[in-house]
Amino acid sequence: MSKKTTAIIQARIGSTRLPKKVLMNIEGKSMFWHIVNRLKFSKKLDDIILAIPDSKENDVLEKFAKDNKVKYFRGSEQDVLSRYYETAKKFNVDIIVRVTSDSPLIDPIIVDKVIEKHLSSKADFTANFLEGKRAISIKRSFPHGLETEAFNFLTLEKSHQRAKKAYQREHVDPYIFEHPEIFRLADIENKENLSYMRWTVDEIKDLEFVREIYKRLYKKGKIFLMKDVVTLLKLYPELMEINKDIRQKEI
Repeated sequence: MSKKTTAIIQARIGSTRLPKKVLMNIEGKSMFWHIVNRLKFSKKLDDIILAIPDSKENDVLEKFAKDNKVKYFRGSEQDVLSRYYETAKKFNVDIIVRVTSDSPLIDPIIVDKVIEKHLSSKADFTANFLEGKRAISIKRSFPHGLETEAFNFLTLEKSHQRAKKAYQREHVDPYIFEHPEIFRLADIENKENLSYMRWTVDEIKDLEFVREIYKRLYKKGKIFLMKDVVTLLKLYPELMEINKDIRQKEI
């Protein structure tokens, strides 16, 4: 029996640096809508589910899910690991693909490559980036904002049961990275090191950058990919000046 592979997108309204960013407009649609839409172009995902906090201010995200016919689960706002686990458990997910709601340029082809590597390597956890300095075996070579992880439900369950420290609960993956003696880690690397590129959205300048990309590449009903953005930025490197001073937030 084939395993159910599902993208779980964690999202909340109360971002500290750019509140309500997931609902901000990009070419007539919310950032959240674009992330979901781009994941629909994946050939390896069976489903997409939103993991939303259960606080009242996040009711608007539940409305988004209902309006767009996307499955969702609501759980703890602070204990994101628990929210993720309960979401996967409720929907009987075998392989979780973790995507965050600050990634409006997420690439479905790269998502599929991570899934393929995860299945072929029989790993517990597969990613295309380095989280902090803990996972020395996983090198970052993709732009910030294309982070994709794939992991088994049993990996998530073990982390949920064992992670005790606050930061291990506030994020999904720290316990996994910190215990390579328990979990088998795998990675994919890009041929060209693009880790200097910042495509994630944490602050208003990041959003301005992404809006400029969409303005030039987005066409309704179609998808543009990482390679298209890279080509554009090599033609117009001044676009990267928009958010060059923003620093990545560390765990």
